[in-house]
Amino acid sequence: MGHQATFTRMQDGTAEDWAVIAKEHYENFKSTADRFIDLLKSLEKITVGFSVNQLHHCLMTATLARRSGASDEEIVIALCHDIGKAINIPNHGPIAAEMMRPYISENAYHVIYNHQAFQGEHYYEYLGAPTDLRKQWVDEPWYALAVKMVDEWDAPAFDPEFEVDSLESFEPLMRKIFHDKPSPM
Repeated sequence: MGHQATFTRMQDGTAEDWAVIAKEHYENFKSTADRFIDLLKSLEKITVGFSVNQLHHCLMTATLARRSGASDEEIVIALCHDIGKAINIPNHGPIAAEMMRPYISENAYHVIYNHQAFQGEHYYEYLGAPTDLRKQWVDEPWYALAVKMVDEWDAPAFDPEFEVDSLESFEPLMRKIFHDKPSPM
């Protein structure tokens, strides 16, 4: 273990303590993409009734995005759109969006945050919920991307026979998008 601060209350920290903490924080920033990758790997254990596990679903969504010529950011949000399911399934969109927010555009953030409502068009009728929730955002600049992400990449991504691109093949893009962005803590 490296050097550690000596204070027990932040108010008592010295310049030397905070230099140690800043250095350790900076080193920790280098593993941001790895944390996202680990969360994606954890989705392999989550099926929640679908014919594929959630990792396969995310990989298929991203593979479809990649093959359609999507941008790097679009491919990564397609890959990580359900990453919040590693934490909580009903709130997975907002969780994923907030986790990715420092690294993605405002439009991509809204797509991830609201993708569940856009999906509702395909199945909410079976759950007794309104199917037209996406209409409330029709004038938003991110609406078309949300429709594309859900209708072309996400909704069709439940085929267990589909040959997905490997998680490893997406790692360079993840490292590009989830770059090591230092912050003032």
